[in-house]
Amino acid sequence: MSNETEALKDNVIPHHKGSHAQISFVENKPVAIVEATSTYIPIEEFKSIFNEIGKLVDAKNISKLIFDKRKLTVFHQPSMEWYFTEWKEQMWHKGLKTHRKILPDNKVFQQSVKIGREKIKEDNPTLKFNEMDIQYKDSLQDAIDN
Repeated sequence: MSNETEALKDNVIPHHKGSHAQISFVENKPVAIVEATSTYIPIEEFKSIFNEIGKLVDAKNISKLIFDKRKLTVFHQPSMEWYFTEWKEQMWHKGLKTHRKILPDNKVFQQSVKIGREKIKEDNPTLKFNEMDIQYKDSLQDAIDN
């Protein structure tokens, strides 16, 4: 992981690196990590990264995804809508039902995420993401462990 100041007890293995995000997985655990490496992820790369995670879910029987958004400063609602209504729906059926998010220390960004998520939930009450275990954590190790 690029956040080298965070000491981890688990071994994180790099899997795929994009221009604005990278994917890793945790050795000997069914956990994948997507880490934003820039302040914004264009929707084309966002979809590409998450489609790559879908392949990793199949290959490694991943059941938990950690999305480390700490470097993001721009919130993009269309990406979030696709992520919740299409991608998470597909992943539910593959067994990926646990999601952990690490948000940036930015109150405006955090509020934007909350409002965006509530709107998607209101518009899509029957989709599987409503049944997923989605929690927010403060550190990567906490997200891996809990």
